[in-house]
This record gives sequence, C-alpha cells and structure tokens, in this order.
Amino acid sequence: MRTRMIFFAASLILLAACKTSLTYHFQEGPVYGSSYHITYEYKTSGTLENEVNGILQRINRSMSTYDPNSNLSKLNRNDTSARVDPDLKRVMEVGWQVSQESGGAFDMTVAPLVNAWGFGFTGRAKVTPVMIDSLLQLTGYEKVHIEGDRLVKKLPGIMIDPNAIAPGYVSDVVSEFFDSLGINNYLVEIGGELRCKGKNKEGNAWRVGVDQPLEKMEDRQIQQVFHLEHISVATSGNYRKFYEENGVKYSHTINPKTGYPARSNLLSATVFADKCIYADAYATVLMVIGFEKAKEFYAKIPGIQVYLIYSDENGTFKTWQSPGVQSMIRN
Repeated sequence: MRTRMIFFAASLILLAACKTSLTYHFQEGPVYGSSYHITYEYKTSGTLENEVNGILQRINRSMSTYDPNSNLSKLNRNDTSARVDPDLKRVMEVGWQVSQESGGAFDMTVAPLVNAWGFGFTGRAKVTPVMIDSLLQLTGYEKVHIEGDRLVKKLPGIMIDPNAIAPGYVSDVVSEFFDSLGINNYLVEIGGELRCKGKNKEGNAWRVGVDQPLEKMEDRQIQQVFHLEHISVATSGNYRKFYEENGVKYSHTINPKTGYPARSNLLSATVFADKCIYADAYATVLMVIGFEKAKEFYAKIPGIQVYLIYSDENGTFKTWQSPGVQSMIRN
C-alpha cells in the first residue's frame, strides 16, 4: 500500500517577505488512482503547471495498467504494434536490477497474482492452490526481456505491473525536470512517494511525516517526522490496503515466490535513497521479506537508509532505524 507521507502545510504558505522575482508555487490533483502534491520555487510571473501535467500524462500513456490504450496495456495484451518507450524501459531496467538484488522478492511480472487476489486491474478471482500454482508459471522476471524496443516474453500470459515502482519514477522525472531549469527548492510527491531538494518557503528543511500503522484513516497519527533537504523517500505498508475473508486478512503485497500475500510482523517500511525509483522498489522488497530479513537486505544495499515499524510478540508497535536516519530527526 502507498502509505501517505505528509509534508506540512506551513511549508507551502506564501509569505509576504518572499523574494520579488521568485515565489513558491503549489500544484496538486488526482493521479494514477491516488494523488500528487508538488511545491517549487520559481519565477513569480510564471508557473510550470502545464509542463508538469504533460509529464504526468506522458507516463500514464506509457505504463498505466488501468488505461487499455497505454503502451504497457498493449504489451500485456501482446499487441504487436506496441513498443517499449523510454520511460517504460527505464522502469523495467531498474525493476530487473532490484529483482536480482532481492532474489526475486521484487518482481513486476507478479501482475497475474495481484489481479487474482483483487489488488490489480481486474476483478478478484476465487483463489485456490491449483490456481496459484498455475499463475506462478506466468511469473518470474527472468522470463521477459527487452530487445531494442520490443518486449519479449517466454509465455504470452506474462504481464507486467509497475505500480510498486512507477510513482517513485515519476517523482524523479518531475524533480529532474526542475533540476534542468535550475530550480533549487522543491518537493515532489506522487502517490505518497517523494523527492525533495533545498528548503521550504520558510527556509527550513522539508518536514515529512510517516503514519503510524493504524488501519482506520480516522485514527491516523504521525509516527515520526523527518527533516529532509536533498533526498528521496518512499513508504510501503500492509495495514490499510487489505481485505478480510473468513477471518483472514489478505494484504496487497504479494510474495512473488509463493504467490500468496506476504505475512510478517513488519507493518511499515520507509526507505531513504538518492533516487525515488529505488526508494519505492526497495520499500516493497522489505515488506515482502519481513522484519529480520529487511535488516539484512539493508546492510547489502549501499546508499540507502531505512525506518521500520513492526509489531512485537505482544502486538506493540516497535521501530528500528538504520544509523543514518537519526540525523533526519530533530526533537
């Protein structure tokens, strides 16, 4: 699930003391079945709303699993006229890298399983062990590759689902667009995954909050606030996006190896990285492999920091953080 990370409104309010030539602009709206919030310092006389909307629409046309006319939807249907565009190619390349690093805990070919469990772009099926065994034959990142601009599958029923990595990628693309214009202060949040640079309107680090892992939105509380200046952050969790059947909770994070929803005492995983595409994918990996293995995985991946919320044997919330996280916390 995409755990909402909050950047506080105080950082977005225009102050009278702002520079005469530059001001902070704010843009938000629905996107990719979720929402986005972007703030950036730019010319007072101009806005980049159209350009940002163009980026969001371009990537939706590339890899939306809900738009039947997107490049990815056509590729999933084995439409021979479809080609792998540069955006989709980059996402798939990083996805395969993370799949290899995680031993298959991250796998974008999990789409048929995600659909079967009711968390994808089709209706939920009546899941049986026989069905899962059958669908597992259609999963495995090693069963698909790119040749030029063509997607080559070992089996026609293989489908790609980039939703565990795409929001982070979009955050990177918008941020890099701002970088190309020399914009030094911005925060880009797409579907809960964000990348920031510089300072907020008040000249302070961006304040980003991670939720406590509570099931009901009305019970929502902030677990921890981080002060960030030039970094990406993504959070994944299983405590809101799930359904219950016959007393059993089924989460949306599917283990690609077993075909079943991942179950562990890890409730929320937040990853800090240079690029949001990696933070997004790694957060999913940690939720799949669970608390103990998450700590081991973190130790193998250079350049990231992690903040984990888990449940102990008594059902009490506990946290574990890597050494670099403390510098982002201010009392």
